[in-house]
Amino acid sequence: MEKYLKIFISLFLALFVCNAYSQGLNAIVAPDNTNILAVGDNGKFLRSSNGGATWSRTTNGVVNYKSAASFGDNVWVGGNDGKVYKTTKVNSAIVGYGTGSANSINGVSFGTATVGYACGDNGSIYKTTDGGLTWAPKNTGVANVKYNAISFKDATNGIVAGNNGTAYMTNNGGDTWQTLVTGTTRNLLAVKFFTATCYIAGEWGVMLFYDGSLTLTSINSRTRTDIRSISGTSNTDVHIAGGGGFIRNNKSGSAQFLNFETNPMLANLVGVVYSDANTGFACSSLNDAVIKTTDGGTSWNLTAGATMSFSWVSKLSGSGGIGNNLCLNPHNRDILYVVYGKTIYRSINRGESWTNIGTVGASSGTVSNAHSFYVSPIDTNIMMCAIEGSPTDVVVRSTNYGATWTTVLSINFSNYGMPLENDQNNPNLWYYAPDNGGFWKSTNNGANFTEVSGNYPFRSPCDVIVEWENSNNIFIADGITSASQPADIFKTTNGGVNWVKVHTNSGGSGLSEIPSMCNSAFNSKLAFCTNWSGSNRYKTTNGGDNWSAIQSTTFSGWGSDVCREDPAVILTGNYGQNSSFTTDGGATWTQYSMPSGGCGAGIIVPERGYLIAMQCSGLLKMTINYNVITNVEEQTISNVVSKYALYQNYPNPFNPSTEIRYDVLNPGAVSLKVYDQSGKEVYTLVNGMKNAGSYSVKFDASSLSSGVYYYTLETAGNTFTKKMILVK
Repeated sequence: MEKYLKIFISLFLALFVCNAYSQGLNAIVAPDNTNILAVGDNGKFLRSSNGGATWSRTTNGVVNYKSAASFGDNVWVGGNDGKVYKTTKVNSAIVGYGTGSANSINGVSFGTATVGYACGDNGSIYKTTDGGLTWAPKNTGVANVKYNAISFKDATNGIVAGNNGTAYMTNNGGDTWQTLVTGTTRNLLAVKFFTATCYIAGEWGVMLFYDGSLTLTSINSRTRTDIRSISGTSNTDVHIAGGGGFIRNNKSGSAQFLNFETNPMLANLVGVVYSDANTGFACSSLNDAVIKTTDGGTSWNLTAGATMSFSWVSKLSGSGGIGNNLCLNPHNRDILYVVYGKTIYRSINRGESWTNIGTVGASSGTVSNAHSFYVSPIDTNIMMCAIEGSPTDVVVRSTNYGATWTTVLSINFSNYGMPLENDQNNPNLWYYAPDNGGFWKSTNNGANFTEVSGNYPFRSPCDVIVEWENSNNIFIADGITSASQPADIFKTTNGGVNWVKVHTNSGGSGLSEIPSMCNSAFNSKLAFCTNWSGSNRYKTTNGGDNWSAIQSTTFSGWGSDVCREDPAVILTGNYGQNSSFTTDGGATWTQYSMPSGGCGAGIIVPERGYLIAMQCSGLLKMTINYNVITNVEEQTISNVVSKYALYQNYPNPFNPSTEIRYDVLNPGAVSLKVYDQSGKEVYTLVNGMKNAGSYSVKFDASSLSSGVYYYTLETAGNTFTKKMILVK
């Protein structure tokens, strides 16, 4: 029985942020449920002929493959060299056909087996009527921008989308194009045309709907991460993917795509494709792992035995960290702030490295340790901070990016808490909850505050959150460390005037603090909170009216955050060096210890693969690595050869891996197999069409016994055989 060669290619790739998506895969197609092809930069091709159970990896030249499409048995791949490459869904030759220019081909779509379209840089749009063998320009009347995606539902009706919010539609095969009014200047990255409707998506969560009107309808995606891919079988079964690995769908009438598909990819997703209503595949540009669903997106799994590993990595040392001083720049997704003591640090690469940019000050007195820090979404020159001070704690404000500070409120707050909050629904609104009662509100972007609750008798508030899309509903977590009374959660439904207790920590007086709460833009009634010194985490699904324990850890709770792009991803910490993580909404949790940083402080999860923990004495970032297993690794060494040839493997003898090279003079079928001394076939290394060229195949014989083996090349009527020796 044929066995598959197992070569372990370790692609341990940290998910740090960069603008060049080149380490993994750029596009994926699934002509059916068993044959899948994914492509990437530097000639990378991954193929599976068994639904992702095993993968073969080949390298075809040095072209960066940017897009892919399939129709029937054929597959077309767009390269950055201006060519569209054609192959079939089974392992076969990959042949490039020029479009007439060197513009990168960023999108490919076929409406029939012979009629297809491609789009790319510099306003380029092309059409073929012979299955991709020849291409002609079809870009008359369109803007000279970079086009990133194109989709045709048949031979004549299609839509192209590109940078600066540019989109066009045609109903005559590209002879003329009509401008679509998108209402955005963001770059559009994905498009999918169904029978009568079309979805277009792009950067910063742009999601648009076309139903025949030239003015598109905007869909509130509630995310600021990019939507990079769209797939599905009908306009009521549409799947979108992107950001740090989210996949969402519009099933059951969810017009805003609020059905989130649980999956293990904690890295940007650039391609999702469904071969039927149940079977789908998705890939990332940051690794070679491919994930698969067989139940319409209810659950996804890594294919071919790929594995993941997690670790916290120290990125910044500090002191005086307490509360939650992590803050995203509201207009630049790469910029993140943190305050240790009164020193402000900024990262411009998503927490990888940090620079001291200033110091928090006050109009009078002295300040020491910050507890809450924000950059205003209205004006990033405005910074707000609640900071310990002498003679009193203060709320201070800067209008010049931290150069100078003015005290706007002088009232003591909790030694452990996060008393200041900006309203995400209306950033002009700010809230402050000090010690010993009262709730203060600013309606002018933090310039001044007014007490609005009649000095409601809170004890020592630890955290404040505002319900998404309803600024009247606000929560305060209240408690005092080591107090005899358990901690409480209070809720207001009229903007802070009146308050009602909705939760008390269960289990006795030792559970005296609720250090943090977090909630989600995707479900206004969903929220979570942590517990100190207890080990439970709590969840509400009805807007805080009822809370139930969802997790018990080996440590007490502290910081927490719901992922800003996927409500099923939650990270919690403790007042120590531990964390707990879930990607399925809290059904299952995994604990990860931290190597440094001391006690817990704040947590922020901007994306699924972007997790930051602020500890008291150091900041850490989660690194997620993928180990991908393929069944063969083959590389094209040269495209110029003079004859058919099979070379001696090297090294020989070997243990357990060796390399086999062979030359193919003309395009054709190639078979390379390994046999034992009795003539029994033990491995098939190559079996398919190959272009002319010189190839190298890595062979791992870990599962074989020591002895003599033979490898045979058959191509174009030629047969070559050589002997190799495995010595263990």
